[in-house]
Amino acid sequence: MRFSPSLKGKENNIMAEVIKRSDNRDTESLRSIEIIPDFTKTKGGSVLINWGSTRVLCTALLEESTMPFLKDTGKGWLTAEYAMLPSSTGSRKKRETSKPDGRSTEIKRLIGRSLRNAVDMEKLGENTIWIDCDVLQADGGTRTASITGAYTALRLGVQKWLKEGRISCDPLVHQIAAVSVGIVGDVPMLDLCYVEDSAADVDMNIVMNEAGEFIELQGTGEERSFTRAELSKLMELGEKGIKEIMEIQNRACAM
Repeated sequence: MRFSPSLKGKENNIMAEVIKRSDNRDTESLRSIEIIPDFTKTKGGSVLINWGSTRVLCTALLEESTMPFLKDTGKGWLTAEYAMLPSSTGSRKKRETSKPDGRSTEIKRLIGRSLRNAVDMEKLGENTIWIDCDVLQADGGTRTASITGAYTALRLGVQKWLKEGRISCDPLVHQIAAVSVGIVGDVPMLDLCYVEDSAADVDMNIVMNEAGEFIELQGTGEERSFTRAELSKLMELGEKGIKEIMEIQNRACAM
């Protein structure tokens, strides 16, 4: 059965139940997501996020000085790094020891932009938060797993820094999560694994906050263009998925 923008309501629900994917999910289901808090012993926050077969270690550390361009402004900053370990994919990936590749640079900027939306820089004061996301194993969605895990690590870090008196007030103003959606074989799907992502006609990453506001939409017609109706369906799937992901984040931070 193939997706048609004219299918609505009951027919769409039937379609979601009938179509099975490589891991036997229906089209509107997330992969299994587990967030393990305090995965490493650090003075900040850390989590291991297991998202399907994707594994990402995310940490948040506080440096008690701000960036040079913010000195004497009373404002802090958040910056991010992202890397894939050599053994994270099927064939060895060259270690990024000196200069990161273009993909890693693009993703770390995406993580930084996304997480800065969670932080009031004036409340942070002249401090810098360093986010590090290291992909241990990749099976699609490493950037969305990194954003989701990094926010959780950040929140755990803030809890520690407040207790230790390293910051004077909570700088977090939003909860942030991300998920991928796409069209595979003309079928809109939530949370693409690698097999689906590599075969996708349309690929999109969605970053949102708890208020239902969009922080970033990265959508590309990989094999074909897509319609407004298809875009609406993808955004609907993304919003649904992010609400579920935020519940998982909340449970991890309450542990």
